[in-house]
Amino acid sequence: MKGQPLMGSWAVRPWESPETTGWRRLPMHAVDRRPGSLSLDGRWRFHLLPAPDAPLTEEWSELVVPGCWTMQDPRDPPQYTNVQMPWPEYPPLSPATNPTGVHERDFDVPADWAGLRIVLQAGAAESVLIAEVNGHAVGIGKDSHLASEFDVTDAVRPGERNTVRLTVVKWSDASHIEDQDHWWHGGITRSVLLYATDPLHLADVKVQADQGGSLRVDCQVRDARGPLPRGWYLSGDLDGIALAQNAEFDRVNEETERVSEFLGEAQLCTRVRDVRPWSAETPALYGLTVRLHRADGSIADTAYHRIGFRTVEIRGRDLLVNGERVFIRGVNRHDFHPLTGRTVTRAEMRADLETMKRFGFNAVRTSHYPNDPALLDLADELGLYVVDEANIESHDHAHEIADDPRYLPAFVDRVSRMVLRDKNHPSVVIWSLGNESDYGANHDAAAGWVRRHDPTRPLQYEGAAKTDWSSREVASDIVCPMYASIDEIVAHAVSGDQTKPLILCEYSHAMGNSNGSLADYWAAIESTPGLQGGFVWEFWDHGILQDLSDGRPAGPGAPNTFADGVTAPGYRWAYGGDFGDTPNDGAFCADGLVFPDRTPKPAMYEHRELAAPVRLSYEGGQLRIHNRQHFRDLSWLAGEWVLAAEEAGTRTAPAELPRVPPAGSAVVEPPAELSANHGVGEAWLTLRLTTAGDEPWAGCGTEVCTPQVRLRERPSVWLPAWAPAAVPPAPGAVPSASGVAGSPAVTGPAVQVEVEVEVDANGLLVHPLLTSSPVLSLWRAPTDNDLLGGSAQRWQELDLDSLVRQPVSVERRAERVTVRSAYPTGASRVEHEQVFSPLPDGGLLIEETAVLPEGLTDVARVGTVLETVEGLDRMQWYGQGPWETYPDRSAGGPVGHHSARVDALFTPYLRPQESGGRYGVRRFSLLSATGGGLSVRLDAPRQISVTRYRAADLAAAAHHDELVPLPHCVVHLDAAHRGLGTASCGPDTLPSYRVGPGVHRWAWVLRSL
Repeated sequence: MKGQPLMGSWAVRPWESPETTGWRRLPMHAVDRRPGSLSLDGRWRFHLLPAPDAPLTEEWSELVVPGCWTMQDPRDPPQYTNVQMPWPEYPPLSPATNPTGVHERDFDVPADWAGLRIVLQAGAAESVLIAEVNGHAVGIGKDSHLASEFDVTDAVRPGERNTVRLTVVKWSDASHIEDQDHWWHGGITRSVLLYATDPLHLADVKVQADQGGSLRVDCQVRDARGPLPRGWYLSGDLDGIALAQNAEFDRVNEETERVSEFLGEAQLCTRVRDVRPWSAETPALYGLTVRLHRADGSIADTAYHRIGFRTVEIRGRDLLVNGERVFIRGVNRHDFHPLTGRTVTRAEMRADLETMKRFGFNAVRTSHYPNDPALLDLADELGLYVVDEANIESHDHAHEIADDPRYLPAFVDRVSRMVLRDKNHPSVVIWSLGNESDYGANHDAAAGWVRRHDPTRPLQYEGAAKTDWSSREVASDIVCPMYASIDEIVAHAVSGDQTKPLILCEYSHAMGNSNGSLADYWAAIESTPGLQGGFVWEFWDHGILQDLSDGRPAGPGAPNTFADGVTAPGYRWAYGGDFGDTPNDGAFCADGLVFPDRTPKPAMYEHRELAAPVRLSYEGGQLRIHNRQHFRDLSWLAGEWVLAAEEAGTRTAPAELPRVPPAGSAVVEPPAELSANHGVGEAWLTLRLTTAGDEPWAGCGTEVCTPQVRLRERPSVWLPAWAPAAVPPAPGAVPSASGVAGSPAVTGPAVQVEVEVEVDANGLLVHPLLTSSPVLSLWRAPTDNDLLGGSAQRWQELDLDSLVRQPVSVERRAERVTVRSAYPTGASRVEHEQVFSPLPDGGLLIEETAVLPEGLTDVARVGTVLETVEGLDRMQWYGQGPWETYPDRSAGGPVGHHSARVDALFTPYLRPQESGGRYGVRRFSLLSATGGGLSVRLDAPRQISVTRYRAADLAAAAHHDELVPLPHCVVHLDAAHRGLGTASCGPDTLPSYRVGPGVHRWAWVLRSL
């Protein structure tokens, strides 16, 4: 196989010809040929050319297939862009410098395959595949995310050594409609295999199985030698129950002369009694075997499918599965792995879906292309609704391409081949025409083909109703907007104009510390008819493991030793631009719910509780348990009651779950001994639910959710009667505009004590456990939402990131010290007052007031920042947790007693930013290894954070390898903290979570332990 690649014989350049979708590529089908195939995966010879028409040399290396050469060959590293194309040429042109990978290997064909039909299947190649076997051109394929199959019967030599060459051209006319928001790669990204069939073979099998048990199997039969032989027939069975060929179907075809000499059609039908319908909650599967017989009864071919009986329909404004209006709790997923790029194994896909199931997701959108068939097999088995999306996104040139007739064949080809391949999967409930490609005639053409071929599923495309959600556009049966606000979707649902279900195809952008208002979205969705759910963007942070010693992708052979979002020493998570890739879109690819190593981010726990199958309510002294599922009772769950009281610790007791049908509820009684004499003050009751046995997606004992209710309120008086009186409001103070309550009133006379508050000449507190006095903080290290949403720039213009304290006065009255300070911010200043009062038990009461002028309409926080001495390495707290929570992302953090290492409190988002906060904290302690330390009791549930980093250090760093943790703790105590929102792509935090001007008061007690 020396010499040049097979390019000179082409009359056209196939990489710049959108009309050419393939050449000699076999039609797509749903017959699984993986069993019994010959795998060609492994190490291949590899040659990287600068362009597809460049000559070959002897510079061969080795490459793992399947695999991206961009993750294995340093000459062409990965590149990340979102909307913009990586090169300036307009469609359908490609750049002159166009990396082209020539993959070559030898293989042996079994001698007993002689006389059989032999097919080469390349699972996926990015972006144009040119296939040769033994020097013969066997075909061309496009579409980087669907398989190309070529009949190589005449090219291979059974019983001998053969050579296959797969040339992959990276950039092409197809790249313009594969402009998705992810890393650009090149290579053969899915498995390559060879399989053999009898010349008389099953060309396709189409299954329709509804919730009532009706089964219809339509089969197509071909003979590779020419006209079909006489007398062939079909048989089949469903889990051992025999099926037979539908003679009536055959008779009607003969009478209407719908009989072909080269394509045979036949049908198997039956009705299953007492059928077990398939749903995401109850993914019941049946084994279907179809056999093709020759006239003498011998078997020529067999196909096996795992099928599910279920019905999907739209009735009015509702999407129904098996007649039930189901909530779609979905997530978008790209093919991704931090070591192998676009190449993902079946085990890794299973781990993805199992993680989704464990965190309450019941749906996945294959953004923005068909996934490996193995993922759909797993979705069938584990139970996930799938929006199957075609590989079409022309984001940078969307308007031009949507109506470009040159791209019409590609649109129809990509959509139709996806449907032909995936039509028998019960998990696939919706077809999608693609993503962010405007809307034009090409979409309508593809939609028309789908509606004719598969009327059993609805079709969606966001662009079809982008400007008018009430439109009856034929290309979308579902209104599926992107990043619409809560107000927008509710207004549409109550307008009277809604005609279709509304399911957000993307919402709650998970970039960095994000996913604010997820609970508010679901409160609106669950309470508003016509709203049915959505898909969070997205599952993965696309950080590629980078070897810092040479700056290259760590590649398939790197040590997979990272965990909890932190890379192994000498490595870091890379994003756009880190490989010298230009142009790039930076860290915008780090927008997932899990870190690159699949460690869940805190937002995953938020979603888990919002999607919980069980909820609790407590009204009028009555405790009620609610089954929030659509099809399943509670028998698969086990429970434990947990009672947490602020003053008396935690008690637990087993829970016996009642028999509650789907959508039902029941009154329950927690064990009496749980609450008897269990302290006073605030108390919360949690029902910790786990799997009662092994589930396909989780082992026995896996935590499912922790619904919670408050049994007792926190007393309004938070200090003993002997404590000093609270500081009076500042003269002329007005109520806080932030919506944050001030300190509860403190009663009782002042008490004389001998301990004296020590402050320096500038009014800064001197304390043996603090290395930095508590001062005012109005800023946070900007989150990705703050940066891209514009808040960070506004804060910087107001100098909130560099506050300078100006002492105003220090007043000592008996044991109490009052310190007044001012902080200039732009054209105004913030007045800050601290009153330090020693307590008889040795504690120190700090009462604080900050008055924000009218110009500070939306700041990051109002609170206190201080730094401790070294050696305090563990935090214990009573409040929400144990994971990170924020004001608009706190539903997933149950109130209770929690404990964690200080180093574990910080969340290492790929780009350093504000993180590690805990919302609703009432009290906490920082402890040394010997048990000493400090404690803080707060006047009201507050936002706090304890980390090893100052906000300025986080803001200055682009990656975590640039950070040096401090040996001590940086502590923030916030009277008010701005919500997170999702403004990096979507709505900002709601007004109720913003921090505005006015008087803010908070108080806390510091004690040594």
